[in-house]
Amino acid sequence: MRIALLGTRGIPARYSGFETFYEQLAVRLVQRGHQVTVYNRSHFIKDVQGRYQGARLVSLASIPTKHLDTITHTLLSSLHALTQGFDVAYYCIVGNSPLVWIPRLAGARTLLNVDGEDWSREKWGAFARWYQRRCERIASWVADVLVADAHGVQQRYREVYGVDTVFVPYGANVQCTEDLDVLARWELQPRRYVLYVGRLVPENASEFLIEAFKGLETDMKLVIVGDAPYADSYKRQLHAIGASDPRVVFTGYAFGRDYRQLSSHAYLYVQPSGVNGTRPALLDQMGFGNCVVVRNSLVNLEVIGDCGTFFDQHHPAASLREVLARLLAHPEEVSGFRDRVRSRIETYYNWDWIAAFYEDLFARILRRQRLISYDEFLEVRRSGSPMGTAATSDEAIGRLTDLSSGPIGATKGSGRG
Repeated sequence: MRIALLGTRGIPARYSGFETFYEQLAVRLVQRGHQVTVYNRSHFIKDVQGRYQGARLVSLASIPTKHLDTITHTLLSSLHALTQGFDVAYYCIVGNSPLVWIPRLAGARTLLNVDGEDWSREKWGAFARWYQRRCERIASWVADVLVADAHGVQQRYREVYGVDTVFVPYGANVQCTEDLDVLARWELQPRRYVLYVGRLVPENASEFLIEAFKGLETDMKLVIVGDAPYADSYKRQLHAIGASDPRVVFTGYAFGRDYRQLSSHAYLYVQPSGVNGTRPALLDQMGFGNCVVVRNSLVNLEVIGDCGTFFDQHHPAASLREVLARLLAHPEEVSGFRDRVRSRIETYYNWDWIAAFYEDLFARILRRQRLISYDEFLEVRRSGSPMGTAATSDEAIGRLTDLSSGPIGATKGSGRG
């Protein structure tokens, strides 16, 4: 299949979960013999051109401002895609929905990953919020298939818009490193710091974490990993809140070796965002085997299941402080979560299985066959029963079987949390 991935900053991943998703998916689909093209923003990724781990890269310009960067790049990408003979065009970000119809003019089938409630992000003003809400409705008209990354998102689209989506989650890799040299750079000790990783933007609510941590009596540190364009005022606010406490450490962006070390040696990880959508950074930290603490939004709870704990979204700073104080005082509880969390990634949020599912999904769409969810796909693997699917499905299931070292431990509802 000839597959295009559009609508993000591109790969290699250097910004958000969308880019991580495209990198993980593109590389695996290439390994399965497909021709994959990823559209990159030329102003954002300048040092990687032409090919990345087998995936073809097309670098195009945009108007690099907060409100026009994504939509202008996606427009140029969509127009370019008209001439490329793609079988499938996959888009991320619901704000791109007014453009998703374009590749259909050349016969491509289109999918749109609607993510979570993008309109609720605090970075948007009144018009942008209206536009994002409107794009949710438009999405159901212009894409051949809508993809939801959580059951909670799927339920919302069904209840609010009366449309069906195909459920398939984001994934993560199980990984860890024993190296410590990066920690020394920040004067950190293994298991002696609380970690946050993410963009420093209002909807991620890092200020609640800093405020909660400042009220704790501990010699541990709080490490804030991340940055963001177009958010200078908010970043100044965060630094001002943390300035009075020398335990608060801002590292800026961390990738590769830096990111792996900081993630591998944290005492626990906190995800303070309440936006109702899957946070890929949360899954990533679960893959590192970290005890995770999340705000109790529907999707956050779905993701962690019984492998993490939560605080009250209605009283975030006070509730988070109580939870952190409890976990700092009871390391055995933290160890218990760590013991369980990696198996949740291995048995459900598994990138190899997710790529195998997408291979099957694309084949079904092209042959206009019945679509199934990720849960049903894994259920077939467990039961060994026939799927009644596209011709490539047996192939995809075979690959999934080869990747598994044993039976899948998740039940059908395990992704619900």
